[in-house]
Amino acid sequence: MTSDRETEPTRRLVHIPIVHSQADMGSSSEDVRAAYIDLKGPAAWEASRQAIADFWHDLEAGLQRLELDFDRVRLYQDGLPVCGHESRIVRDLARAGGANYRILLGLMSRGATLEGTEDPELLLREYQLIKTGFLAEGLEADWDASNVAASLLEQRDRFIARRIDATLQPGETGILFLGALHRAVDMLPKSIEVCATES
Repeated sequence: MTSDRETEPTRRLVHIPIVHSQADMGSSSEDVRAAYIDLKGPAAWEASRQAIADFWHDLEAGLQRLELDFDRVRLYQDGLPVCGHESRIVRDLARAGGANYRILLGLMSRGATLEGTEDPELLLREYQLIKTGFLAEGLEADWDASNVAASLLEQRDRFIARRIDATLQPGETGILFLGALHRAVDMLPKSIEVCATES
């Protein structure tokens, strides 16, 4: 005799490791650009931008060929807070030139459901860390910025894993766009079958 869990349809997750475009960086994009050019020069900056644009173009073409029942697909996005305004954020960032968000809009137009993926408080704390180099509130004064950043990334990953587990239903497929430094996929329950893609 089999249990209900054994006969339950599988939950699948397609994990797409991503690289962020300049549009994804928002207000810090010019600081990142200037620092990169200072370090490697303008030609290297242009080459990296072209490589990232090619990555998103190839990914978009691959996703357009997917044969899925998109009414049973959920979309999860690195940096997208659980806030009730997820669709508006994606539309605004797609209009601003974010290739990742343009792809999300295309998948949504095919019937996929967008899910808020991250804890807004943790995203705010990380943004403050990036802008100031450290976070004083609630942290020991002797922690350096890299320890704080690593701790925040782990907290974000745990939240992402819990969010996917709570929202991805049996018989559904999730598509997770997540930066390469994240380890949220390693924190998912074994009941979710993960399919990794090459970035």
